[in-house]
Amino acid sequence: MILQLRAVLRGISPLIWRRLLVPSDTSIAQFHDVLQVAFGWEDMHLHRFEIHGREYGLSREGGVFFDTDARKVRIGDLKLRRMERFTYEYDFGDSWIHDLRIEATLPMDPARRYPVCVAGKCSAPPEDCGGPDGFMENRWRYEAMDSGESREELEGLIDDEEDEEEWEIGRRYHPSEFDRRATNQRLAALGWVAQGGFPHVNHDPSAHRRRRRSTAHRADPDD
Repeated sequence: MILQLRAVLRGISPLIWRRLLVPSDTSIAQFHDVLQVAFGWEDMHLHRFEIHGREYGLSREGGVFFDTDARKVRIGDLKLRRMERFTYEYDFGDSWIHDLRIEATLPMDPARRYPVCVAGKCSAPPEDCGGPDGFMENRWRYEAMDSGESREELEGLIDDEEDEEEWEIGRRYHPSEFDRRATNQRLAALGWVAQGGFPHVNHDPSAHRRRRRSTAHRADPDD
C-alpha cells in the first residue's frame, strides 16, 4: 500500500509543507532521506523521529544513538492511525521540527514511481540560519535579497550583511518558491524501485548527498 503523508515545518508562517506518497514498507531511515530531499536539507546534522513516545533515527559516531535500527523499522508496521501526529526533528541546534500525519492509505499505482511529492508550498529555510525564530526574525532580509536588486542598492537596508558567503546563500534562496519537479527528480535519484519502493541496501548518507548535488534543478511551471 501507499501512504499519503503531509509534512509541515513547525513555527513558520506562511506554512512550509509537503504532501508525499511513499510505500508502507518504507523504513524510517529511508523516510529520513525522503524528508531531506523534500525540504531541500543537506543532511549535515543529526536527526530523530518521535513516534508513540519512542525515538528513532540513524546512530552516528560521536552523536546520538538509538536502541532500534531505523533501517529495520517500516512506517507501515508502526500502526499509526489516520491523522495521528508524529514528528521528525532535524538539526538539534536549529531544531527544525516537522509535524507529520498520514492523510490516507492508497493502492499502489503500477505506472507511478515512488516516492513522489504531489504538492507543497514555499522553500525550507537555509541551513544554519538560527531555527524558526531566527528565520522568522530575518525573513525580510531573504525577501529583500530575492528582490533582484544589487547588494549596493540594498546596502542601506541590510547594512550588517557583510559575510560574502551568507550574502550568496541569501541571493540563491527564494522563500516563496517550491520546485516540485526538481524535488521529484532528486527523489527518483535516491534509488527507489519503480514498483515496490526502495531496494533494501545499506544506508549511505554521503552517497545520498552526492546524488542530490549531481542532480540538475529545473523549474516546474506548475508550481
